[in-house]
Amino acid sequence: MSEPRISVFGPVAAEIDGTPLRLSKSRHREILGIFITARGHSVSTAAIIDDLWDEPGTNAVGAVRTFIGELRQLLEPQRQPRTAPRVLVTVGDGYALRLSPESVDVWRAERAMAEAATAEPQRADALLTHALQEWHDEPFAEFASRPWAQAERARLSALRADAVERLGDARLALGRAEEVVRLLDSHVVAYPWREAGWRMLALALYRTERQAEALATIRRAREHLADGLGLDPGASLATLERQILRNDPALELPDRNRSLLLRTASAHSRTGSRAQLESASTLLPGLAVSGGLDVAAQERMAAIAAAEQFGDSDLTARIVGGYDVPGSWTRSDDPAQSALIVEAALRMLSQLPESASGRSRARLLATVAMESRGTADRGAEAREAERLARRIGDPSLLCFALAARYMQSFETAGLAGVRERIGAEIIEIARDAELPTFEIHGRIIRMQALCALNDLSAASAEARAIDTLAARHERPLARVFPAWFRWTFAAASELPPSGEEMPGFSRGLPALAAVTAVLRRDRSASELPDGDFGPYEPWIRPLLLARAGQQAEAATALDAVPDPPLDLMLEVSWSLVGLAAIEVGHAPAAERAHSALLPAANEHAAGSGVVSLGPVADILGELSAMLRSA
Repeated sequence: MSEPRISVFGPVAAEIDGTPLRLSKSRHREILGIFITARGHSVSTAAIIDDLWDEPGTNAVGAVRTFIGELRQLLEPQRQPRTAPRVLVTVGDGYALRLSPESVDVWRAERAMAEAATAEPQRADALLTHALQEWHDEPFAEFASRPWAQAERARLSALRADAVERLGDARLALGRAEEVVRLLDSHVVAYPWREAGWRMLALALYRTERQAEALATIRRAREHLADGLGLDPGASLATLERQILRNDPALELPDRNRSLLLRTASAHSRTGSRAQLESASTLLPGLAVSGGLDVAAQERMAAIAAAEQFGDSDLTARIVGGYDVPGSWTRSDDPAQSALIVEAALRMLSQLPESASGRSRARLLATVAMESRGTADRGAEAREAERLARRIGDPSLLCFALAARYMQSFETAGLAGVRERIGAEIIEIARDAELPTFEIHGRIIRMQALCALNDLSAASAEARAIDTLAARHERPLARVFPAWFRWTFAAASELPPSGEEMPGFSRGLPALAAVTAVLRRDRSASELPDGDFGPYEPWIRPLLLARAGQQAEAATALDAVPDPPLDLMLEVSWSLVGLAAIEVGHAPAAERAHSALLPAANEHAAGSGVVSLGPVADILGELSAMLRSA
């Protein structure tokens, strides 16, 4: 049986393996609260009595012993009689609560904050987000009037304010000013005396091109501090105000020069600076999602190579696994580079010491699964990464692991329902944790899956949400997917963008989309547009030959056609093979296509959200009829 898990944010409560413990007595809950505030240190019986009663009775010692005995039975229900307790132990003339930091919500939050103090911005963001998620309610709310709780509540209130401001600082460093505005809007109202919150809010507003609001915020801060609280504002606010008035370039996050900074940091790393290498690597995910995929990819490989020169497996593991950019297309932009990254991640996994954190292992496993998309079965790695991420409880890590599992969810055709559920979970986690990149990714996954499930109304709602998030958070690449969805499924007249920044997405896709658009209007159309089909050539060419009257050449192409990659185009590729097989009466290819498509009998060949060949059942019916008559 696992050790108890205790929560103090809100009512003091405890559970074991998901089963709540019946802490029906207020004194039980209060004593637990007292021990939690002691953080594993012993509390004397006299101190417990002082905390519980203003005027203790003559039997106070006996009462405390009774409460302790009852608590021990609640916290260790399977402990045998006359065996020593392991959770609530006797220490000298008092008692101590012996639990791991993971078993108490406030301890988890404090540990995450302590780790964030020395972390790079990306890591600090994840840790502080996790800490604040623990704060779902006021701590020790039931005992707010008790003297022992008042001091602790005041300390924790200040600690939470610190966490919010440090999170704002990390997100400013990462270029996520819009998120900082939402984070600090209510914070400055709750803590008007904390100047750091006002300063960061004003800076975030300025970086989102709201100069007037930034100046108004500084004026509000001055009023609250001077007029409301009788405090003199510090020099930092006045300095910031002057900088905003003159549009000081020093206030800008140097996004435009980020490529140069990354290259410089990477070059410095080769001369011996681990700190500069890690600092550079933390910028790569933000650079990639904001449109700089090529530069981010180049610098990622440079950073990995530089890290391996140090011979430090922990450092290299952090660099390799720290690129938590979810892939939205199941075909790699650069298969050769992906293969090198997989090799590096596997090397690091084999070199990690037993003492390495589960977080490092999870990130490396997820990286292996992510970068192997469409080329190798790495489902086991993806599932293990997800298991570790769920145990650790980091929402950003879990979203990345789920994104990796999505990339490995194409074992057969017909798994759109699985992907829809993955996308929905990513959305829920990312929305609660304020992770816009992953929320966008989850919505793209769900939109694509809903197309295969023929729920175009829900898919359209996701497309609108993607556009809104992409505009708000400056994610230009994300808008490619809704544009293609509307062109394919909503008859949008405007030609969608090519997505040239994503070669794995764009190469061959426009030509293929043109063919499938004709086939949706007329399945038997004899004139199909030709073009550069890129990686989709083997599965479209037999049909083009057949419709052009070149039956022998089409049959030869079907003889050689390979199984398509296990990716978003799986059902479309097999459907094209099936249509060509029907056209030329090629029974072996028809049998292969029928067998591969059968699991998707209740779906549409539309799981990409970009191209569609309509209901798979229609093609299966045509294949069955052909095979029966063969």
